[in-house]
Amino acid sequence: MKAELIIHDKVQDEHGGIVEVKVWAVYKSTDKLHGFKYSLVYIKDGIRVIGYDNAESKGDHRHYGDKEMPYRFRSIDKLFEDFQKDLREVMNNES
Repeated sequence: MKAELIIHDKVQDEHGGIVEVKVWAVYKSTDKLHGFKYSLVYIKDGIRVIGYDNAESKGDHRHYGDKEMPYRFRSIDKLFEDFQKDLREVMNNES
């Protein structure tokens, strides 16, 4: 099965920040046990502020500012919820 793009959304906010979400359905594998490849990112002034992804051989992880840490994937809904929570927090601090 070739990776199947199931979600792709990209928006720019009124302050020039970009939110882009991509999710693919993939075969389950050792680094994608849940069967999803994903990238959720918030970029401001050309710099990644928040990111959730599972790049090849890196497993599920989260970027917040200049820190990278493991992320425990539970479900797509929980992934979106966690990303939105971080996004709200960052945007509230930018105001």
